[in-house]
Amino acid sequence: MYCQKNDHFYLAILILVFFVACQSGHSQSEKETAAAPGSKDETVQQNIEALLSKAKTNNGKTDDGITLEFLPVLDVCYGQNEYRPRWSSQLQWEKAADEMLAYLDTSLYQGLFKEDYHYKEIKALHQTLANDSLHHSNSVSWAKADLLFTDAFAHLLQDLRFGRLPADSLVQQTDLGDTSNGLPAFINRVGKQESVNRLLAEVQPAHPGYKALQKQLHHFVDSMDTKTYTYLQYPYRDSLAFLKKLQLRFTEGGVMKNGSTLKDSAELANTIKKYQQLKGLKPDGKLSASVVKMLNTTDKERLKRIAITLDRYKQLPAKMPAQYIWVNLPAYQLKVWDNDSVFMESRIICGKPATPTPLLTSAISDMMIYPTWTVPVSIISKEMLPGLKRSSGYLARKGLNLLNDKGQKIDPSSVNWAKYTKGIPFKIQQESGDGNALGVIKFNFENPYAVYLHDTNQRYLFKNAVRSLSHGCVRVQDWQKLAIYILKSDSLQALPSDSADYNTNILATLLAAKERQRIDVKHKIPLFIRYFGCEVLNGSIKFYDDIYGEDRKMRERYFAGK
Repeated sequence: MYCQKNDHFYLAILILVFFVACQSGHSQSEKETAAAPGSKDETVQQNIEALLSKAKTNNGKTDDGITLEFLPVLDVCYGQNEYRPRWSSQLQWEKAADEMLAYLDTSLYQGLFKEDYHYKEIKALHQTLANDSLHHSNSVSWAKADLLFTDAFAHLLQDLRFGRLPADSLVQQTDLGDTSNGLPAFINRVGKQESVNRLLAEVQPAHPGYKALQKQLHHFVDSMDTKTYTYLQYPYRDSLAFLKKLQLRFTEGGVMKNGSTLKDSAELANTIKKYQQLKGLKPDGKLSASVVKMLNTTDKERLKRIAITLDRYKQLPAKMPAQYIWVNLPAYQLKVWDNDSVFMESRIICGKPATPTPLLTSAISDMMIYPTWTVPVSIISKEMLPGLKRSSGYLARKGLNLLNDKGQKIDPSSVNWAKYTKGIPFKIQQESGDGNALGVIKFNFENPYAVYLHDTNQRYLFKNAVRSLSHGCVRVQDWQKLAIYILKSDSLQALPSDSADYNTNILATLLAAKERQRIDVKHKIPLFIRYFGCEVLNGSIKFYDDIYGEDRKMRERYFAGK
């Protein structure tokens, strides 16, 4: 039974009946629900308990259909404090309530959207109870307002700490819903004269990248174009529907006049040319993915990408390691962080959209000098088996060997390739050397995807602007600088009993010998491969191409209609 005191329960029901009558226009009910002098908070407490009890029997919904999204948390924190209000005292708003509304008014500065936090309802209740003498003593309204304020505050805490994206299974985090040190503990601090702003700042990431992006977001919001433009899905299935949306988008952007239409393909081409000229693009008049991308790149869409990126920072460990390797796929970049400073940066090549590099958290365990390359099963099935069916000399032309389960070389011409449709009972391997696909070094780390960092024999590709070109592994341009850093770090942490492998000169020696050799990394360096669509560079926000469409998926799933 949710209500422990029957007299409170019946009183709450009576008050709720009066409140319904009030909402129906019977002003006498407000007079009857007014609290007696000296018992104002006690009457609000009774109503908070009754409203919570009813919400628990109605899937979290209040009488007017508003859902208390954090009902279990509210039940705990109010129950721990005898259902006392925390946002008002003696039917007067506390400073915390004003701070809360001010925070929501500027929530875009945090990449949040105020409509997600009962803003309309608590704003109306705050104004009505403060300014309307007829409603001021309505204890049911004060109770409802308190619950909505607390539910909104809990939601803010959750979103600022963990974000709104799917939980990242790569990182184990403490649940803020834990009753000992989670949401209830933070909520209970509101009633102790603590600043709402400080409490909300306390739960956010301390990562320098997060702080820099949050700071620049403030400037972005102040200057952004807040107009809503039609979003175009491309490629499209229904050409007629797409054309109507395209026409509307051109009208919204002033490229076409209101009321005009695209009558034929010639007029469409001319309109696209006009738009391309306005944006400084080559005016070829062709509808393409790049044109649609430019049309969709509005300030509101940029804001969503910033919000998504801020949420991705929240999926990182609360405290990052002192040293770690950071790979940001959309930026085509690797960074080595050492005590909150970037020690080195390198261009990378990552997986193609068809074979994307997986997101993961691991640690460099060893480095292989002059590695062999064992071709992954997926590449064998999709690329090499068809080639072998066309010609048994396919592998020889690519410098690859066919091996049986004992590691012995087999002549490809001795195999009936026609009988295989998917996999093959052999390994395909490329011997070590300067022409090996992995280059002269491979950085190994534990992961279930059979991917790694490595050099490449196609170093000329690093000059490309678009570098999503691999089968999933990450190719590193400045591999030598990375290897030296790993060895030096390992050497600095070495104990007297450790072997001579920590000698940083070993890299140059082995490269000169051109011998296949493994170097164990005794003090593993953490590795984070992530997908961050923007970051702050030189004091401004730089946006990267959404190479795998991950930001688009998150936008459509979690930020539709924003």
